[in-house]
Amino acid sequence: MKQEREMTAAEIDTYQRDGVVLLKGVFTEWIPSLIEGANQNVAFPSARALTHQSDAHSGFFFEDFCNWQQIEAYRRFVLTSSLGRVAAQLMKSTTAQFFHDHLLHKEACSTVATPWHQDMPYYCVDGQQTVSFWIPLSKREKSISLKSVAKSHLLTKEIRPTSWSTAESFYADDSHFMDLPDIENSEWDIKVWGLELGDAVAFNFKTIHGANANTLSQLNQTLSFRVVGDDARFIQRPGRTSPNYPDLNQKSGERLREDWFPVIYPKKA
Repeated sequence: MKQEREMTAAEIDTYQRDGVVLLKGVFTEWIPSLIEGANQNVAFPSARALTHQSDAHSGFFFEDFCNWQQIEAYRRFVLTSSLGRVAAQLMKSTTAQFFHDHLLHKEACSTVATPWHQDMPYYCVDGQQTVSFWIPLSKREKSISLKSVAKSHLLTKEIRPTSWSTAESFYADDSHFMDLPDIENSEWDIKVWGLELGDAVAFNFKTIHGANANTLSQLNQTLSFRVVGDDARFIQRPGRTSPNYPDLNQKSGERLREDWFPVIYPKKA
């Protein structure tokens, strides 16, 4: 495969300032392999998989997590692509440690949206040096693309995590969190782009984001790969996390275990 490109100074500056940046053509050579992996993931879902569906429509929204060790196409991308190097450059980190993969599979006319949220409050990790790569596996029209709220990664308090199906608070003790701002009826700067194959949107775990339902008559698949940097530490949340790691056996303030979350940059000899 061809050598993927370096991040430009403008891309890094935008990421640091806004908590989100569009990366053109950054993973183009990997798209066929990732499509193969996603199709395998849908055919053989893990026990962590979730399905969301509207009673009024036949299409469904399927998601699955943490399959990189079982799906060879994911594993190759995580361990041998420029994912770690690109992540380290955007985060301004000397290292990049892989956190997890996430498939979002929206059937034609599934009409189930991804609500506004931050990823960080659902996770067992804390830190500012984080990045999620949102990689569509087909050309993505702007109307059904990712929506991200610029500079929301700089909020001093995390957004209250809720269940997407019930809207109930994810944790019994939610006093640590703030309510979600009124994004649509305020002056927040919402970033949204149409994407070509190989493009990706990179965003901080603390960046508020969401996506409209797939109202088009075609399949909509996206893979996200999440990476953390030097300052990332395990945090004990007041309940189960998503994804959940019940046997991780770590204490707040510790670096994530490398046997569970491999360092992918710099690459080991």
